[in-house]
Amino acid sequence: MKKTVVIDVVGLSANLIGEHTPFLASYIKRKSLNRIAPMLPAVTTAVQSTYLSGKTPAAHGIVGNGWYDKIDAEVKFWKQSNKLVLVNKIWDYAKKEDPNFTTAMMFWWYNMYSNADYSVTPRPNYLADGRKMPDCYSEPAGLRDVLQERLGTFPLFQFWGPGANIKSTKWIADASIITDELYDPTLTLIYLPHLDYCLQKFGDDFNKISKELGEVDEVVKDLVNYYESKGGEIIILSEYGIVPVTKPIHLNRLFRENGLLQIRIERGLELLDPGASEAFVVADHQVAHIYINDPSVTEQVKAILAKVPGIAVVLDEAGKKEYGINHERAGDLVVVADADSWFTYYFWLDDALAPDYARCVDIHKKPGYDPVEMFMSSKPRAAYKLLRKKAGFRYVMDVIPLDATLIKGSHGSVNTPENYHPVLITDKALNQENVAATAVYDIIWKALHS
Repeated sequence: MKKTVVIDVVGLSANLIGEHTPFLASYIKRKSLNRIAPMLPAVTTAVQSTYLSGKTPAAHGIVGNGWYDKIDAEVKFWKQSNKLVLVNKIWDYAKKEDPNFTTAMMFWWYNMYSNADYSVTPRPNYLADGRKMPDCYSEPAGLRDVLQERLGTFPLFQFWGPGANIKSTKWIADASIITDELYDPTLTLIYLPHLDYCLQKFGDDFNKISKELGEVDEVVKDLVNYYESKGGEIIILSEYGIVPVTKPIHLNRLFRENGLLQIRIERGLELLDPGASEAFVVADHQVAHIYINDPSVTEQVKAILAKVPGIAVVLDEAGKKEYGINHERAGDLVVVADADSWFTYYFWLDDALAPDYARCVDIHKKPGYDPVEMFMSSKPRAAYKLLRKKAGFRYVMDVIPLDATLIKGSHGSVNTPENYHPVLITDKALNQENVAATAVYDIIWKALHS
């Protein structure tokens, strides 16, 4: 099979390729630029699972970046075990055809405990005193040590949070090249997250994102030049485009006001108790899963949703089946925001009573996705907290604001303008205006056989 690399430039859409991305603008003139029709949900883990399997969430089970575990009665986000993806991936079929076929997963999600040959993914060390130390996880385990010896410790705090910048994306790209030099995998999957940060913070305001576009353009240029020198087939794509938004929707607050949420008080602060709630919301960008523990409130829930401005679609069982998200992990109802709106996880009515994790970067404790983690409420406060850390004192990095109106870009919906659709850049013209997300699998398969 032919050496192939798939470069996932998160958030890249056609409207971003131009004067601020000189390499990509030149590159597409000699390649084929296509658009991928957004799938539901148009979020990282679900889309990547579809690209690698050719299946919808109804089959592979990844209904979002997180969901409610009905057995544990807990909301779980950003889990990493590949065993959560319930179908075979492209490399399973490739290995049957060619036993020498190998795959490198460079920061694509559900990276851990897969049967890919080589993989690297973020994995901080959680120390007994509460500190979180940057690190990564790899297979084989020794690859982590080689990469960090040559590139330095994986820059976790530049991968997500208020410090996110090009440094983590460049580290991933450099690590991909080193991994290729070491193992020469047949298929390499590279995740470049950089645009996700600035586009959710600023939307498509080129006055604020032009520098970021230029930075990721340079990283893509380096990768393309390297893999072209190796004779590789190159596919550049994205999982979604990010649309401008101005309206956060606080569904859990509405449910609480209507008596559906169960709230616990601990240390004077409020916590959502999903297992004890009659109904609650797991928010994931422009998609929200509504879980109903008490079926008798179903009609009440529907009536509440019908009155909420900014909701474009409410999917029941038939609707979920139509959109390919009818899996047991999905909510009893799935709602999709309109192009200008997105869903928060917020459930408190008074910021003074918000849980301690609300003001921290804490992707695992929050019962929903929180893009506001990319902002910082106070730089002097953050500097003070870092001084406490360096001095060896215990500290809580509670520097994240609680103002959802800060977010200017989001994704997840299928009803986005075409200019914001994810892109697919290939060597060969596909003669399709909008490629189905499930068809990306076939395109990668054909590239391997070209």
